[in-house]
Amino acid sequence: MSRDHHPIPWEQLPPEWGPSEYDDGHFAYRHNQSPTVLVANRTPAGDSHPGFGLCCYWELRYRYSLGDRSLSEAITRVSTRSAAVEGLLECMHRVHDSVDQPADPIEVVDALRGVSVSDLVPERRFSRR
Repeated sequence: MSRDHHPIPWEQLPPEWGPSEYDDGHFAYRHNQSPTVLVANRTPAGDSHPGFGLCCYWELRYRYSLGDRSLSEAITRVSTRSAAVEGLLECMHRVHDSVDQPADPIEVVDALRGVSVSDLVPERRFSRR
């Protein structure tokens, strides 16, 4: 992966975090000492109501290894790529700020379960004329 084409600029990443995967509809970041990978995947919005006008959404997930098992759990879904970028960045900062042992996937998972991305959903205010 080219170091110049990942969605989050290097200067915004918390220490010891870096990109691990990237293509147009998928990107992932990992911590140097952690088996946990934070992932954003663009997914067709086939089940959404047509009135919402969504053709896709972004699902944020984390993958981690526990013993000989590889597990993946959803964090949330957001409607835009920029919200996915902000969501993964929030997850990375949460882990960086609250996890003492990043090599412990259970501690990382506990920190990620407390992440709220509701602030990343833009509010749309309508005014009456």
